[in-house]
Amino acid sequence: SVKYPARFFDNNVAGAISVLTAAQAANVESFVFSSTCAVYGAPQYTPLDEAHPFAPMSPYGRSKLIVDQMLAELSAYTPFRYISLRYFNAAGADPDGDIGERHQPESHALPLAIHTALGRRSHFSIFGQDYDTADGTAVRDYIHVNDLAAAHVAAINALTTDRSSQTFNLGAGAGTSVRELVNTVKRLSEREFEVREEARRPGDPPILVANNFKVRAGLNWAPRFSFEDTVRTAIAWHQEHEPRIFGAA
Repeated sequence: SVKYPARFFDNNVAGAISVLTAAQAANVESFVFSSTCAVYGAPQYTPLDEAHPFAPMSPYGRSKLIVDQMLAELSAYTPFRYISLRYFNAAGADPDGDIGERHQPESHALPLAIHTALGRRSHFSIFGQDYDTADGTAVRDYIHVNDLAAAHVAAINALTTDRSSQTFNLGAGAGTSVRELVNTVKRLSEREFEVREEARRPGDPPILVANNFKVRAGLNWAPRFSFEDTVRTAIAWHQEHEPRIFGAA
């Protein structure tokens, strides 16, 4: 988003306006929004709760914040109600092996590390080793995609009952550094691979970990998958589907 800011404002802001306008025209009055922890920017304290000040460090985070604010205005002045789920780092794959994470081009840390472990990339890059964290690398909160999906079902159910607009942080509530992620992938895949240390990227906060107390109470939700579960399910999916994805025999 730092490289192509206009694309992100077009997709996230203009696209949301189109969807919300169509929803209102069709008398849809309930909405679940995929927001992001990137609205907070560099944390003033951790773990991050929903009261943390907004200071997005990237056009992506700012575009999502604008939509959050649009939803609040609609809810204040019309019958429209919403639940905004501020994702932390969605990751992992369905344990049954049917659905996994695939982007073209891939930009997420966990699948990139797995691609490298499986020999599909020459190396894995760690961007920044001088953050104020335990091992100097950025720390993120990885939430398993099935836990994320369960929270959406809970959000829909909540909107059909009490009809109050709310915002929830959606994370596992535990931080994992990039170096810890790499070591976990190596251990669970039983494969070594090259890791290169590179400069920080613009727009990357040092640490993003959720305080998920509000979503636990408000939606009666709790994460079921550990970080190791997340990595293990992702490795299994990529091992099964990688040949087809990359066109190998």
